[in-house]
Amino acid sequence: MDWIKDIFGTHKPVIAMCHLEALPGDPTYDPTKGMEWVVEQARRDMLALQSGGVDAIMFSNERSLPYLTKVEPITSISMARVVAEIAGELTIPYGVNVLWDATASIDLAVATGASFVREIFTGVYASDFGLWNTNCGEVIRHQHAIHGEHVK
Repeated sequence: MDWIKDIFGTHKPVIAMCHLEALPGDPTYDPTKGMEWVVEQARRDMLALQSGGVDAIMFSNERSLPYLTKVEPITSISMARVVAEIAGELTIPYGVNVLWDATASIDLAVATGASFVREIFTGVYASDFGLWNTNCGEVIRHQHAIHGEHVK
């Protein structure tokens, strides 16, 4: 697994999570605070994690409850805005995770320059939102079609 050392500079990286606040389209999104507040919360968390010495940061829509297996476009677009606005302050690798949408995660990584994603690509699962059947072949073909082979 040389790609792990290539990306993170170590064979056992510490990857910290930057959980984004609720986004537009999420039931708990607060439009009175707006996206500027979401960006600033993510920036604050990212800078704290980075200064703490982690090897990488993963941005995730953890507060997009209840989760969808295929997110609405506004979720990925909002996440892209957050990452784009703070990526210039990152000095370490970063990844993205659009819960629970592997295709959206790959799209977001390609669009924002993220090095890696976290998502479930294989298997059938019984979860809090019902049965969930992944489609690895479809996702990998999509990743290839959008020239995202560099995303791990």
